[in-house]
Formats: sequence, structure tokens, C-alpha cells
Amino acid sequence: MARRNYHHGELRAALLDAAEALVRERGADGWSLREASARVGVSSSAAYHHFASRDALVRALRQRVLGELGERLGQEVGRTSGPEAGADHQRRLVAVGRTYVQWAVDDPSVARLAFGAGASAGDQASGATSDAATSLHPHDVLDAELDLLVEVGGLPAAARPGADFVVWAAVHGLATLLVDGLARLGDPRAVAREAERVVRAVLTGLTHEAVPSQGWPTPHSAHTERRTESRTGRGAGK
Repeated sequence: MARRNYHHGELRAALLDAAEALVRERGADGWSLREASARVGVSSSAAYHHFASRDALVRALRQRVLGELGERLGQEVGRTSGPEAGADHQRRLVAVGRTYVQWAVDDPSVARLAFGAGASAGDQASGATSDAATSLHPHDVLDAELDLLVEVGGLPAAARPGADFVVWAAVHGLATLLVDGLARLGDPRAVAREAERVVRAVLTGLTHEAVPSQGWPTPHSAHTERRTESRTGRGAGK
């Protein structure tokens, strides 16, 4: 194995790149930290300076992937903000759904890593990394767009609590069906159209739903719980 020298910070990024390539080749569990180290030409001991274990490397990669997805969702939403959008207030959330589903279909192994079994528990136990604290999480994009939809009158305020999990469940469900081969669509245009149908159907249902007097349950995720804790901590510090 040819040894390579890395400047500070470069080795960490190189190990993450190597891990991502291994995930695409073998899945989330079919490789070791030693293999990732060999890919970038360093010893395992050098890798341990950045990641205490393979699990730590996987957690960091997951956070990077989610940050990249969040940025991608935000960029696609931005492209729908022109005057051609007109009065179609759902269009921005349609862009979120289309982009999410197409990302999962195009990169299924990485998508499984990001949202696979055990992801939430492991990340919650480890806490957010510094990268996660500065990146745009996909759930934050979804939340912001739903809040905007309420502001412009496209969604009743009474329907907003928990709506993020309703939309996510539908969009992620479609993505999972396609990735696992349980549903098939002919081409990317069909995937985009089906994602649009799912998002619009859910938003239409939320707009016309009858909210029970006791309200709906309020789901949480590892990310939303960390976000709430962060906001509570900042408020207490004022």
C-alpha cells in the first residue's frame, strides 16, 4: 500500500469519500475502517485520529450525506421561485418531493445508509457532529416550506402540526417502494410525475382534513429532538 501524506482535515474528507464509495459497492455494512484507510493510502492508526471506530465513520458519513441532500433540496426549491410559479403554492413542496425520490432512486445504497434501520438511534446516541450543526438538514427544508405554505394561505394553520411527518411518510414511502423494487416506473419523468402526485394528494388531504378536538399525535425524530433541545438551550442562555 503506497503511503500518502494529507494536510490537516484532508484525511478526514478522504476517508469519508472512501467510505461513501464502499457503501455504493457493498452497502452500509460490507466493509471495514481498515479497508477505507487502505483506499486512501494510510494506516488504520492514522484513520483513528479522525474516527474512533467504523461506526463513528458511518455516522459522520451519514451526517454529510444528509447535509448534501438538504442543500440539494434547498437549491431545487430555489429554482421554482420564479414568476412562472404563479399561484401554484404547492410547487415548492413538489420540488422537495421530486428531488428526494429521485435522489433515493439514483443512489439507493447511500439513501439506505442515510435513512436505514438503526440510523436514528445511533446518531441520537452520538449527538450531532459539528458538520451536522452547520449543514442544512432535509427536515429543516421541509419544515420551512410547510411554514411558507401556511403563510401564503395554501395550508390551514390547524393542519400544520405534524404535517412534516405526513408529507415525509408519503414521499419516503414512494422512494422506498421504488428502491426496493416493490413498485416500478418507466423512466425519470414518470418518477417525477408520481412524486408530484403523491405530494399534491397529501397536501390536498391536509388542506381538507377535519382536525379532531384532541388534535393529532406529534411525531418526533432524532433530528427534531436535537433541534428542540438546541433551541431550548439557546433560550435558556438568554
